Amino acid sequence: MRLPRVGACAVNAIRLAGALVLAVSAANAWAQDIEPRAYSNAPVGVNFLIAGVVRTRGGLSFDSSIPITDAKLETTSLVLAYARSLDVWGKSGKFDAIVPYTRLEGTADYLGQPLERQVEGFARPAFRISVNLHGAPALGLKEFRTWKQDLIIGASLQVAPPWGQYDADRIVNISSHRWSFKPEVGLSKAIGSWTLELQAAATYFADNGDFYGGTTRSQDPLYSLQGHVIYGFASGKWLSVDATYFTGGRSRIDDVLNNDLQQNWRVGAILAIPVGPLNSIKFSASSGVSARTGNNFDALGVAWQYRWGGGL
Repeated sequence: MRLPRVGACAVNAIRLAGALVLAVSAANAWAQDIEPRAYSNAPVGVNFLIAGVVRTRGGLSFDSSIPITDAKLETTSLVLAYARSLDVWGKSGKFDAIVPYTRLEGTADYLGQPLERQVEGFARPAFRISVNLHGAPALGLKEFRTWKQDLIIGASLQVAPPWGQYDADRIVNISSHRWSFKPEVGLSKAIGSWTLELQAAATYFADNGDFYGGTTRSQDPLYSLQGHVIYGFASGKWLSVDATYFTGGRSRIDDVLNNDLQQNWRVGAILAIPVGPLNSIKFSASSGVSARTGNNFDALGVAWQYRWGGGL
């Protein structure tokens, strides 16, 4: 069946509306994530299926407050994700879910003692609902063809349950065995072929009552700020240069306060390339610039995205 013809502006907008950017540590969906286009608009009813691979080298990418030093860890994460654009009382919204499977290996020091770890299993999944409160109404494909972005203001809530691989007898695990909740607000301003974005979030953690050695681990909220400068090409490709800063997250073991306040910077870039009318490939890279907690890591990722529904 022949696909309905869509205007060039709408084609680019749909291509730009990447439901989930599997950039660097997004495989684990923590506050270190770098995720442009989080609040872009898309026609109501469009579904996204994403499969990707993310490799990291250096510190512990998915829990930067674990009390280890001199980390030389490598992870390979296979990521499967799904998202759907929604009509939320006339506002455009989105639901997404991420399920990573990770292999970790390497060495680190804990209290001055060397340790070695090799493990694989599911990391914690993450589920998110987002709503564009201003500037991105819920539209069908017909109305979306002539819609142009100006300023979008959005908000989201991500929830990660305590599922996945965890061994209380080991200090380094893939899952952290606790709930986390991440509310976020975001701004996205289009200026010709450029888009400027800013996102602010706070991640709140429940206690892990089964931490290493039978202790209880608690953690203060982790606050993050990320910015993106995005250029959209006429062909539908887009390139994003990104930076994120996160601070806070000081932890306690049985109410003993640790010296692990986080004040960390990361930078990265993402290139998205459309492949036909319904597929795209995203390449991502990021690196730690500075990290008070010593959890610097480098990351490379590639993801394939397929979309369907919504009249496409």
